[in-house]
Parts: sequence; C-alpha cells; structure tokens
Amino acid sequence: MNESVIIIIIHQLVYQGMFFAKNFILRRRLGRPIRGTNKEASIFIGFFLIFLGLTFFEAFQIDGGIASSSTWDIAAYSLGMILMCASVLIARASLKDLGDSWRVGVIEDQRTTLIETGIYGISRNPYFVAYLLLFAAYTVFLQSLLLLILSGIGFGLIHRLVRNEENYLSKQHGDTYQKYKKDVHRYL
Repeated sequence: MNESVIIIIIHQLVYQGMFFAKNFILRRRLGRPIRGTNKEASIFIGFFLIFLGLTFFEAFQIDGGIASSSTWDIAAYSLGMILMCASVLIARASLKDLGDSWRVGVIEDQRTTLIETGIYGISRNPYFVAYLLLFAAYTVFLQSLLLLILSGIGFGLIHRLVRNEENYLSKQHGDTYQKYKKDVHRYL
C-alpha cells in the first residue's frame, strides 16, 4: 500500500469518524431519527461512495512516494494535505457549532434551532464546504482529471441539497432565516 492510500484512509477515518460519532451520540440523546429520507441526500451518499471508491482506485495507481516526486508533485501533495486538514477542521467546527440541530438531510416534521453563530456566522453551509474541500483535496493530491470531473458533479449535487435545505429552513424560520440568508454567504 502506498503512502497516498494511507493518507486518504487516515483522512477518511477522521472525517467519517467525526460524522458517525456525532450521528450516533445525537440519535441516542434525542431518541428520534436524525437522518431524513429525502432522495437528494440518498443520491449524494451514493455518489460520495462512488467518488471515494474511484479516489482509492486512483491512489492505488500511484507508484513511489513523495521522495521520488517532481516539484509539481510535491506542490500538489502539499496543497492536497492543506485542503484535507481544512476539510477536517471545518467539518469539526460545523458538527460542534450546530449542536442538537444537526440533521442528515431534511426531516420535515422536526423543528430545529436556527444556528447563526460560530462557523455558521461565516457560512450557512460549512459542512458542505468541508465536502467541497475534500473533493478538491483528493483531486489535487492525486492530480486526477477523473476526480476533477466528479468534483464538479459533486458540487452540483451539494448545491441541490443546499437549495432543498434552504427551502425547508425558510418555511421553518421565516423572516429570521431570510435575514440570516442576507447576512451570511451560502458557502464562503
């Protein structure tokens, strides 16, 4: 197994570990589902699994390590590492700051508190920003045209999820959400 594969495995263990821990703890604490059944979320999950599988396929194709790489490869490696770290830090802040309002997809019959502070005072969708950084990180890290194309598709799917959540939050929080929407950027 080469070092690229190991780095991506470690990144995924941390990134997904935080996600699953948050879901498990919150589900137990609230005693009700925290995952919606909307098709957009299910499609994104399926897409992400395909993206991840192809990421590992691409990573396994790499020969040698960073020591045998060109200057361009070292720059891509370094930028990819920075983006991976940023994705983890933003995901962590998102999970923490959203608290008990965290949901995976929209659950129409549940009302949550609108969070406007912490990282949610900078971006209305920081967890999705973390996913976009993850896509960019793997694309740059592996210098893959295939992952670049898939990242574009991933952004489109994320944007659909965001629009769906915006409609839900607008119904749930009315004018408060409209003001928040005006004051804070959708992504960055």
